[in-house]
Amino acid sequence: MTFAYHAPAAFRVPAGTPAIATQGADLAHVRLFGLDVVSARTATVIDALLSPGRRSRVAFLNAHCVNVAARDRDYADALATADMVLPDGIGVELAARMTGARIAENLNGTDFTPALLRGAAARGMSVFLLGARPGVAEAAANRLCLEIPGLRVAGTRDGYEGMRDEAATIRAVNAARPDIVLVAAGVPMQDLWLARNAHRIDARITLGVGALFDFLAGRVRRAPVAVRKLRAEWAWRLAMEPRRMARRYLVGNATFLARAARHALRRTDRGTMAARVIDIALTGAALLFLAPLALLVAAAIKLDSPGPVFFRQMRVGRDGEQFPMLKFRSMHVDAEARRAALLATSDRDGVCFKSRSDPRVTRVGRLLRRFSIDEMPQIWNVLRGEMSVVGPRPALPSEVAEYPARALERLSVKPGLTGVWQVSGRAEIGFDKMIDMDVAYVRSRSMLLDLVIMAMTFRAILGGRGAY
Repeated sequence: MTFAYHAPAAFRVPAGTPAIATQGADLAHVRLFGLDVVSARTATVIDALLSPGRRSRVAFLNAHCVNVAARDRDYADALATADMVLPDGIGVELAARMTGARIAENLNGTDFTPALLRGAAARGMSVFLLGARPGVAEAAANRLCLEIPGLRVAGTRDGYEGMRDEAATIRAVNAARPDIVLVAAGVPMQDLWLARNAHRIDARITLGVGALFDFLAGRVRRAPVAVRKLRAEWAWRLAMEPRRMARRYLVGNATFLARAARHALRRTDRGTMAARVIDIALTGAALLFLAPLALLVAAAIKLDSPGPVFFRQMRVGRDGEQFPMLKFRSMHVDAEARRAALLATSDRDGVCFKSRSDPRVTRVGRLLRRFSIDEMPQIWNVLRGEMSVVGPRPALPSEVAEYPARALERLSVKPGLTGVWQVSGRAEIGFDKMIDMDVAYVRSRSMLLDLVIMAMTFRAILGGRGAY
């Protein structure tokens, strides 16, 4: 699938362009869809924006933005000429990973902008809110003042009649003398407006913020903190507004992934790219269809025992790189502290601990483990590029530290949701035999072998052999 327009030179991807470069002398960026997308932590970006003497027109980039830019040449040009493009959402992260690069942090606008304003308040700077329906900007300003002590709001103006006369709007903004101007008019309108007028506005920072005012004013309900931490707010909004959001999130994301895959194919090995595309397609579909089950599981975990729904544990991935692996919590919250005392009760030979009668497992946890439902959140690890659908299971750092030399070969590929070990008996298989299986897989892996293992996985889950 190709873009439906002839993009300006700044939005094209020149052949051989490196995926990662530097932006000026201060911020790193990743080259995506012909744009220099910032790859830096929130605090670093805020310090750069608020540095004395700097003027910046800032835009956010998400999957929807890429789709709009593909059919709107003026909007594509507005993005290409922005002083800073910030990554907003998992879609941009996935596109970067498909090229072999990584975005340092997802700078979601609804979280990043308040953080920017906190930094501005600490420096005595002011903000002007421009856009949204009548009354919404004022309500959002009131909310910001309550949440950010010391923030100075220079003024507000709605985005309907208030923005109709551009000259009058710019006079009103400049009369307020703000340091920062937030424009909430939606994509692409807000960025087109800023591309035309930012140079006429006497402010250090101009920023298109989409639906932020609606969120702050309470007109759009935000996802719970746990959902936002998983960066799955899109799933929450889809559930809350199914009719309005279905086309954008289902059809729109599928279209974006097709574009991202084509973009990545120009940069990466085709075999590696094909495996990654399959990973994203399968886990992306699973994330959509399994969302109702995930909500039920989360409720059952909370009702069964105190503690968080998710369990995060550092595991070792490809080439020894560690990452936080996600699971539904199937044990009591003190499980890690009790592990050492239970090592002698392991039912499995070798360095990997497994106990059929592990007292740390909760009642709901036993059911989750029986059908491998506790592993479902690792879909997120696959989407992030830390795991693959098929591969050796990720090991604990303490286990890897005790590996014999031959076992290290299993770390030469990404760990997987499923693999030869999982479809052959899981915990009933000893450590040495597991290593033999994983090394054999690494040496003979192919697309056909992966498809066979995926097919066998369903039988293994239903049979439950070795699952405890």
